[in-house]
Parts: sequence; structure tokens; C-alpha cells
Amino acid sequence: MGEILGIGCTHRPVMLRPDEHWTSMMKASLDDPAMPADMKNPANWPAKLRDELGNDWGASTASRYREVYRTHFAEARRALDAFNPDVVIMWGDDQYENFKEDIVPPFAVLAYDDQEVQPWAQRRSPWNPWNEPADKSFRVRGHRDAGKYLATGLIAAGIDVGYAYKPLHHPMGHAFLNTVLLLDDERRGFAYPIVQFSVNCYGSRVNAARGLRLPLAMKGEIGNLDPPSPNPHRCMQVGAATARVMAQSPWRVALMASSSWSHSFLTEKNWQLWPDVEADRTLYQALEAGDYAAWHRYTTDQIEESGQHEVLNWFCLLGAMETLGRKPDKAVFVENWAFVSPVVFAHYHA
Repeated sequence: MGEILGIGCTHRPVMLRPDEHWTSMMKASLDDPAMPADMKNPANWPAKLRDELGNDWGASTASRYREVYRTHFAEARRALDAFNPDVVIMWGDDQYENFKEDIVPPFAVLAYDDQEVQPWAQRRSPWNPWNEPADKSFRVRGHRDAGKYLATGLIAAGIDVGYAYKPLHHPMGHAFLNTVLLLDDERRGFAYPIVQFSVNCYGSRVNAARGLRLPLAMKGEIGNLDPPSPNPHRCMQVGAATARVMAQSPWRVALMASSSWSHSFLTEKNWQLWPDVEADRTLYQALEAGDYAAWHRYTTDQIEESGQHEVLNWFCLLGAMETLGRKPDKAVFVENWAFVSPVVFAHYHA
């Protein structure tokens, strides 16, 4: 029977940008023609947001946070290395990358072979914190057999999951590629095969927003733009079934969720200026306590009101850990207000 490690982390896009660009999403919202004049006044923003922004739009604070995140990524990498998995099953959101107008499944197991990717060649700017050239290539190992095994087992268990053997549009979604890059911060290589498990976290806005923010003028229309994401309880059921299937496999398996929590540009009630930190902290306290019942009670409306769309990846992970009878051996909540979203790291040892 397969042993299982659980890890929750983030794919933190701001880590791949210069410090002075970490508040670019906030600036875009402030420039929105529909932004009320009173919300442009920093006096009406939370004090913690103003503190993080300082007098340089957050660049100095971003530099400090970068080192905090690097420390937690290094710890997650050590946990992976100590476990030495045969395969990593990674839940991540598809942000209008392969889930587009031609097909948007709730979930998809990407049973890919190895991939050659050039992360900096596909970005608006080739800048990266490792000073790697724009044409730098990486080999990301896949595990088609494990992906087929997982999809087969889920379908047999009544989870009608989609699957793919090759990308439809984008070679590798940012949720997965960023995670690999950040877990390999020391550039020692990342040799663990990955089965990417895409979740339609963006639901009612996945096509309309094309992975970005929506204009504030559309605040009242969001619920009618696209069909919703899978609900949180269903994500936990999918995670639970994944754990049961992979526990019967011949492989040592790391189950990983990769996403930050509430996002400022998804939190319309805050005019897209800051995330719902309090909602995140409430959910984190339930995670830390192993209060799975609280997670099961969460609804899609709560997710969307608090901008916690990407936390659906974590609902999958927690469903798996509940089934395995685990509580986190270590968890940390990294609060921030200016840089899109708070971050959580968690380890559930085998």
C-alpha cells in the first residue's frame, strides 16, 4: 500500500516579480474608472495595509516577505526530500490556461509524460529572481501511469473526473510550474514526477475574466457570467477519494495543494484593494485544529464573497487528510494585506 505525505503551499506569482511590482494588482484596481473617490483615500484603508505599503508602495516590505516565503518553501522542500515520493499529485487552479471556452471541466487529472518548459519565455517580462536567461529550459517530470491509475480509480469510485495526456492550450499552468520553480529555489533540480490535478477554482468568472481581475463596473454581474466552480464539499469528496485510491497504489505519494488564500482582486466587497484576511484566519484556525466539519460547512457563496476561490485546492487536500485521519504536524499563516493574498503552509507527515 502506498504511503502518503500531505503538503499545502502556494504558487505565489509575486515571487517571480521584482519587489516594486508586488502591488501592481492594487494599483490596477485603483486606476479602475469605477473606483469610488473615497476608496482612493488611504485614510479609508486598513491600518495594516497602509503599514505594509509604507512610503514606497510596499517595495521594502515585499523584500522582507520574499525571505519569509523562501524560508517556508525551503522547509516544504525538506519535507518532500525526507519523504522522497515516487509521485506528487498536485492540486492547482487553472486560470484560463487550459480551461477555456472550448471546455471547462470541474476537475481534470493531467496524466502527462515529461515536459520541457521555458517559463521566462512565456512571460511579459523575462525578469526572474534567479537571473536566468529568457530561453532557459526546465524538464518537469510527469507520471502518466500514476495519472491513469488515479483517474481510473476516481471514476470507479463515482468521481467523474476528466483527464488529459497532453495540454490543450498552455504547456503548463502557472499553479504547477510556479510551485516547481519555487520549491527548487536553490536550483538543485526537482526530480519528482508530478501529476497535475487541475481544479476549476475560478468558476463563475473563469472565462469572463480570463484569469485576471474584472472591471469594478461588473461587480453586480459576476454570479451570472459563467457556471460556478465545484462546491467546497465536493472538493473535499474528491480529495478523500484521491487519498483512498492512492493509498492502494504501489507508489509513495505526496498529495499537495498549491495556492494562496483570499485574493484582493477577487474580493469585490473590498473594492479589490485588499484580501479578506479575517475570513482566511477563521478558516486557518479550523485547519490548525483539524476541524474538518467547519470546512465541510463552507459554501460557494462564502468562497466567492471572500475572494477565496483558489482555496478550493486546499479543500481537496483537507478532504484527503480527513480521510487519512491526519491533523497538521506543522502549519503557519502568513498574513499580508498589500500583496494580493495571505499564504498558508502546512505539512501532514505520513
